[in-house]
Amino acid sequence: MDGKILIVGAAILDVLAEPADEGVFQTGSSPAEAITMRTGGDALNEASVLAKLGEEVRLLTVLGEDPAAEIIRGHCRKWGIGLDFARTEPGVDTGINVVLVKENGERCFLTNPHGTLRILSGEHLEGDFLRNVKILSFASIFVFPRLGSKDMARLFSRAKAQGILVCADMTKRKNGETAEEIREALSFVDFLFPNYEEAVLVTGKRELHEIADVFLDCGVGNVVIKCGDKGCFVKNRELFFESPAVPGVRCVDTTGAGDCFAAGFVYALAREMDLHTAAAYANACGALAVEKMGATEGVRSITQVENTVKKYHFP
Repeated sequence: MDGKILIVGAAILDVLAEPADEGVFQTGSSPAEAITMRTGGDALNEASVLAKLGEEVRLLTVLGEDPAAEIIRGHCRKWGIGLDFARTEPGVDTGINVVLVKENGERCFLTNPHGTLRILSGEHLEGDFLRNVKILSFASIFVFPRLGSKDMARLFSRAKAQGILVCADMTKRKNGETAEEIREALSFVDFLFPNYEEAVLVTGKRELHEIADVFLDCGVGNVVIKCGDKGCFVKNRELFFESPAVPGVRCVDTTGAGDCFAAGFVYALAREMDLHTAAAYANACGALAVEKMGATEGVRSITQVENTVKKYHFP
């Protein structure tokens, strides 16, 4: 399968409990309105949304040989997500997260640090998997402790040498990393999608322009800061703007909202839309995501996203 978008990163299962009552630690048992199992992981979330929007997508991830991996593979078959370059690690559990969803939609995670979620390394990024790829999206910087800045830089530079557009998202840093420490990798990134809290930690700045300038100084082409219910902030060396969030959103579950946002932006880039339109599509996908339980259930089709953009934005 020659998917023109390649997503690199984690593919796991999420077990969601809603709402999660902190009193369970005192009582020993607590009823929840819903306990469900969904596919998750930043890369799989992004790939799933892009597939729903009609894009050709491949996923480079690491899976075990267990029932959880089979569920993920079945999900990818259903949506036409290519797993040609998925890596299998026998004897390692496929990542499973327990997601405790609070009444306000915010979530907390219980994770397995020894599962496939954390083991992606430079060795997994060897091979001829960039052929016919138009966009490479690295789903989350700081997720993989075995993958350093030089490994990411090697992947990104290979992509750039082949004329591939490089996008990257990030999660919260784990060991006090700074933008300067990953400068080499960032220098090859065309579009970076941190959320505000992640960006503050990595840059040491709090004002949006200053945050973006740190990343631009590291060589990033375009900085897209996710600002939750405030929308997003976009800046490059020629322009900057704020794109408002979709109004009137009822937040049920924020799991995967940032991944859906990134997918919306990448979709727009694949269709060669301008930056303002890309931001509108990204905000629409993020808004739709938080209105449903699960990481990607809220985003159903490109028609749904287009209708949301047309209703609230005028790109």
